[in-house]
Amino acid sequence: MAEYEFKSLGKTARQPSRTLETFPAPAGVTKVVLESDEVTSLCPVTGQPDWETVRIEFEPDKYCIESKSLKLYFWSFREEGLFCESFAARVAQDIYAACAPKWVKVTVTQRPRGGITISAESALPEQTSRS
Repeated sequence: MAEYEFKSLGKTARQPSRTLETFPAPAGVTKVVLESDEVTSLCPVTGQPDWETVRIEFEPDKYCIESKSLKLYFWSFREEGLFCESFAARVAQDIYAACAPKWVKVTVTQRPRGGITISAESALPEQTSRS
């Protein structure tokens, strides 16, 4: 693979970013899974912190998501209020826009608060259902 210019990889990051960087998908890669259990956001009603595990699965077409940019992307939600379901849909849309995969599925699982665990899934294209 030729040298690829990254804006965040290999550089010091002092602030979050909504920019998802990509790189050319290696031949033969049929599925990529990216998962983080260190994602936080805020409840849009109470302002209380929510802790989420975000799992992204996709089949690359031409591009893959660079993981440091994904870490900075997740960081950008730390002070944003959104419901778990909205979070899953937003991440799926942003991944789909950034790397145009054949399909993407995002599962967001919120740690229990008030004794309830919430898990939401979003897939694009919408008719796609992957397990």
